[in-house]
Amino acid sequence: MVQKYQSPVCVYKYPFELVMAAYEKRFPTCPQIPVFLGSEVLRESRSADGAVHLVERSCRLRVEAPRLLRKIAGVEHVVFVQRNVLNWKERTLLIEAHNETFASRVVVKENCSYTVHPENEDWTCFEQSASLDIRSFFGFESALEKIAMKQYTANVKRGKEVIEHYLNELISQGTSHIPRWTTAPVPEEDTHSRAGLRDPGSLEVCGPGSAQGPAPEMVSTDGDKLDADYIERCLGHLTPMQESCLIQLRHWLQETHKGKIPKDEHILRFLRARDFHLDRAREMLCQSLSWRKQHQVDLLLQTWRPPALLEEFYAGGWHYQDIDGRPLYILRLGHMDTKGLMKAVGEEVLLQHVLCVNEEGQKRCEGNTKQFGRPISSWTCLVDLEGLSLRHLWRPGIKALLRMIEVVEDNYPETLGRLLIVRAPRIFPVLWTLISPFINENTRQKFLIYSGSNYQGPGGLVDYLDKEVIPDFLGGECLGSHVTQWPGVYLLQWQMHSAPGHMACSLPGVEDVLMALHSPGPRCKLLYYYEVLASEDFRGSMSSLESCTSRFSQLSATTSSSGQSHSSSLVSR
Repeated sequence: MVQKYQSPVCVYKYPFELVMAAYEKRFPTCPQIPVFLGSEVLRESRSADGAVHLVERSCRLRVEAPRLLRKIAGVEHVVFVQRNVLNWKERTLLIEAHNETFASRVVVKENCSYTVHPENEDWTCFEQSASLDIRSFFGFESALEKIAMKQYTANVKRGKEVIEHYLNELISQGTSHIPRWTTAPVPEEDTHSRAGLRDPGSLEVCGPGSAQGPAPEMVSTDGDKLDADYIERCLGHLTPMQESCLIQLRHWLQETHKGKIPKDEHILRFLRARDFHLDRAREMLCQSLSWRKQHQVDLLLQTWRPPALLEEFYAGGWHYQDIDGRPLYILRLGHMDTKGLMKAVGEEVLLQHVLCVNEEGQKRCEGNTKQFGRPISSWTCLVDLEGLSLRHLWRPGIKALLRMIEVVEDNYPETLGRLLIVRAPRIFPVLWTLISPFINENTRQKFLIYSGSNYQGPGGLVDYLDKEVIPDFLGGECLGSHVTQWPGVYLLQWQMHSAPGHMACSLPGVEDVLMALHSPGPRCKLLYYYEVLASEDFRGSMSSLESCTSRFSQLSATTSSSGQSHSSSLVSR
């Protein structure tokens, strides 16, 4: 099997000419790359006007492999031939390299390019691709493949560091600018004499586009390509091979799925779910894309409207974020009549609602990435199991739950960053025994289960959530809230209890209002409210802007005990 590598676009924020000066410092030896033992020039030529410079080198690399493998192979170093075509006029350097050692058994090819950044002519882009085809190697083909790919990817990162090292060295020595190449006037007789002295091999590089360099897609740096800074900033740290898998899968999607393709973070989730095995991730992603198209999942958030019963009795919603910036979803499963809900609205409606939660979760991850300035690709779920009993272990309900788990695992992989299960009752091990075999091992490792009051104190929720975020019904400082859905004018009617005498003829002070708020009974009746909040300006709700009648204010122990919520007169804090 041929192993391939494709790098992201690496951007040096220096002019092309200065980067070339740094690149030349790598030869003939480079102490910063220990495996590079040295090089010698085999052939060198220039075009008549000096714009194109061709150099072929023989490079020796030390073999870093187990002693037994080196002894069987009978070599301590391998030889590569490198062919560089530097075009000062076009400001490009195209590099080809292939192995001479064991060429009949192992074929290694590498293509690299240095080009001017398409949006800033004072910056330089670098791209790199390679392939490894091990045909036979004394029965050690698999071991050699692993060793070779490990060494290669390690040297990829080192190569960038070396260029930056020499750039800094040049600048420290006072060389911060190198003039661009310009055409120098050459006498006619001089031109003929120089043309006759040129190496015959240089003729192939004189015409535009005639150089046998990397494939066309390697040369350009169009907007469809990923650069290393973007990956680090928006997707997180990836190894060189993980970057390569992302770029290859993304390129394949661009070629086979004309038009809209999944976002980079979505593609990356499927790669992570399959441990960056490219073929398996591609198969999983293709099946998911077909499923999304069949069920029109891309339009779900715009078209789906849950039934009133589901909005009223489904005790779950979004609530701030955890300490890592992941969106937080809270579900009071033990307080839900799952059997009644399923009988009332049906399994398909519940599945649609679960899909909406996952779609909303992905959108919130994107929003938090922008808000916190770091990659956030998963969300945290807090499940309160207080009240869970045998009535929840209803056979059709368990069957529906397993189906939902299967759909989410297949189509929303690696979206769950952490699952916190609190107040797990004695019946929970029975439920866990039923569902755990259907949950992916990587996902199971993200589960944290607390029984009784173990979630309180060090090692509990405070390790994952800020105290201000933990709901009051779990001993935290965050009180329940209510969110409106429809635009209009809303009125708040406050009920004061046993008002002091001095308040008869004056407005209540802060102390009086606080005292009233902590008195028993309903805190407030929400009649109508006039302000409409944009979603990007709204933070801190226990439910989204789409759930006016969800009664998710029941997350507050006080408001849930009042039991006086109504579609037109809702009790809230």
